[in-house]
Amino acid sequence: MTAKIMELDELKAEIEAKKDAGELIVFTNGCFDILHVGHIRYLKKAAALGDKLVLAVNSDSSVKKLKGGNRPFVPEQERLEMLSALEMIDYLVLFSEIDCKALLEAIKPQIYVKGGDYRIEDLPEAETVYSYGGKIVLITEVKGKSTTNIIKKIRQSKDEK
Repeated sequence: MTAKIMELDELKAEIEAKKDAGELIVFTNGCFDILHVGHIRYLKKAAALGDKLVLAVNSDSSVKKLKGGNRPFVPEQERLEMLSALEMIDYLVLFSEIDCKALLEAIKPQIYVKGGDYRIEDLPEAETVYSYGGKIVLITEVKGKSTTNIIKKIRQSKDEK
């Protein structure tokens, strides 16, 4: 484990201190099952929106619920380890729920970021973010790069043999 990977209580205290120091906190979340260039571009853009980037990573159990029983391909501890090596990420936290409303309520980041394949009105977290005065930003420039597309391509190449 690295210092970037935190339990919620530790993360909450850290974020409160950063906000007290005037820093702008950006928060995003996802499965990050197979790390790819779309993730890197997305995380760079998210990090550029503030001073500190918090990435909440879905646990293995929540990935299974969201993506199906054969996922994740990469276990949660390995995903956290890979993501912790990325310089644009300041903090990582693992969560087991389907959405991250509870995390958002706990740390109240000023900016919540999602990819351009989402619509704000469809985000289950939107009401939570707005309830404490947060802002939602959609990063639309990274469309078309997805783990699902990579998996489809792998399966097609396997079927072609």
